[in-house]
Amino acid sequence: MNTSGTKPDETANGEYGVTPSGALESLRVVELGGIGPAPFAGMLLADMGADVIRIDRLNSDYGDLLMRGKRSIRLNLNSEGGREIMKLLIAWADILIEGFRPGVLERLRFSPIECWEINPKLVIGRMTGWGQEGPLSQAAGHDLNYLGLNGVLNSIGASESPPSIPLNLVGDYGGGGAFLAFGSLCAFFEASKSGYGQVVDAAMVDGSAILMTKWFGELAKGKWNDGRGENAVDGGSHFYNVYETSDGKYVTVGAIEDKFYDRLTEMLGISSDEAPNRRDPECWAPMKERFASIFLSRTRNEWVDFFAGEEVCVGPVLSMNEAIQHPHNQARSTFVEIDGVVQPAPAPRLQRTPGHSGRVPKSGEHTLDVLRQLGVEEDALGALQSQGVIE
Repeated sequence: MNTSGTKPDETANGEYGVTPSGALESLRVVELGGIGPAPFAGMLLADMGADVIRIDRLNSDYGDLLMRGKRSIRLNLNSEGGREIMKLLIAWADILIEGFRPGVLERLRFSPIECWEINPKLVIGRMTGWGQEGPLSQAAGHDLNYLGLNGVLNSIGASESPPSIPLNLVGDYGGGGAFLAFGSLCAFFEASKSGYGQVVDAAMVDGSAILMTKWFGELAKGKWNDGRGENAVDGGSHFYNVYETSDGKYVTVGAIEDKFYDRLTEMLGISSDEAPNRRDPECWAPMKERFASIFLSRTRNEWVDFFAGEEVCVGPVLSMNEAIQHPHNQARSTFVEIDGVVQPAPAPRLQRTPGHSGRVPKSGEHTLDVLRQLGVEEDALGALQSQGVIE
């Protein structure tokens, strides 16, 4: 096979499922197949225009929305032919993203040192739960385990109930994939000046911990109870909470500031004499009961209509299907439909170079196209397939 041929175009075109648009249009990313936070990071980069080539195993079938806007190839990295192709991809890429346990990349013989021998400027984004080092670095785990270790999980939920499970938003995506994308772009920016890449050690236990920075600060000042459902904005207070309505649905109340709280209690029929100092935790429990009984008197939508136009910080709790149909979300195109699938639109919104939601490719769809761009000759493609290198 020819390993000294041309490299892929710096920007892909619509033929390969990626529209050259967005602030990251010239960024080239290789994503090693996995689930969860690493693919989410790749999606964020692809949404903003990066050319993301995802490498999946042979016979894999991975087609969820985290694949959108990427190109997909199937490659056997345990074969010598697969290693040669991987070297071409490393030479082409600006960023390599992987989500394996520490040491797996090394066992594949693509350690950072080996990658930098091919491409000194390569940024290597490594996504794990526990981090590249430390006593738990090799331990199995998932989102919930990481949140349990760093104080996040114990801080979410009602005081009289077990901790609430925040899906896997806080660890996998908020504290994981988002920080992997952020860190990789930081390292890429630095490499553009120094000429040298570096490893990005993105650990979910670290990323979800930094989301709690504000509250660790309040804890240190003695202004935060180290518990659950005992503070102003964790469900402990009556003015920042969720209340059931007469139809079994819910409304949110976030009247933190005095002006919002005063108007809210007035509209709920609670006089200023009856409304105690909202900052006094002693009044929170009885006032929560009072608020709860009042909100049970009407349906969710009746409360929404009742408070419409008022500055009281009250809103509906919508299901996913309801959220898609809400006028505000529709006006902002918060959700878009691609190939018949309604999904969240790229965020944040850039004024001149907005992101773009690409289609979800079939696993391995772009294998031959990418290899041709890498300079692999036509007569070698069949041999690579028959040898089990590509699919």
